[in-house]
Amino acid sequence: MANNLRRVAAFKALWGAFTASRRGGPSVGQRLAALPRMIKAVVKGEYDGGKSLLLMAGALAYLVSPIDVVPEAFLLLVGLVDDAVMITWLAGSVLSETDRFIEWEKDRDRILIGKPH
Repeated sequence: MANNLRRVAAFKALWGAFTASRRGGPSVGQRLAALPRMIKAVVKGEYDGGKSLLLMAGALAYLVSPIDVVPEAFLLLVGLVDDAVMITWLAGSVLSETDRFIEWEKDRDRILIGKPH
C-alpha cells in the first residue's frame, strides 16, 4: 500500500513538473541543472535529500543492471512495464526533489543575505 502511494505521488510530481514552467515554476531544464548542486549539498551535509538520492540511485542501478534483462527475455510485456514504471517513478522523483531543492536554495539565500520575503 505504501509503495502504491509513493508511486502515485511520483507520477503526480512528474506531471506537476512538466506543467510547472507554465505556471511560473522552474522548468525541467532548471530542475535538471540543479541536480549536481543538490548532490554536492547532500554530500556536504547541507541538504537533507540523502535518502531520496539513495532511492534514485537504486532505481537507476536497477534500470541499467544486466539482471533486469531476464524479465524482458521471458516475460516481454511485464518486463517492459516494470521498466516503464521505474523510469516514470525515477523521473518524477528527480523532478520533485530538485523542485524541493530549488525552493530550499531560495530560502537559504534569502536567510543568508537577509532579504525579506
